[in-house]
Amino acid sequence: MGRLGLGAHFGGLAAQLDGVFGADGVFPHDRLRFVDFVDDVEELLEKVAWQEGGDKKAADGFEEYMLQHYRG
Repeated sequence: MGRLGLGAHFGGLAAQLDGVFGADGVFPHDRLRFVDFVDDVEELLEKVAWQEGGDKKAADGFEEYMLQHYRG
């Protein structure tokens, strides 16, 4: 987000994502599919980009990158 000039919004995004991970930092695969989580995060990033007058496409590729690198 810093490279896109959107670093100031990180705190707000972090707050919206708070509670997704357990107290131990583990993703709750039994409650939420990782694919759905990544899709939701990409939508949040698109909103931030749009609010900053940027193009929603600035967040394109996030979902694909995450799924290629972190999917089990």
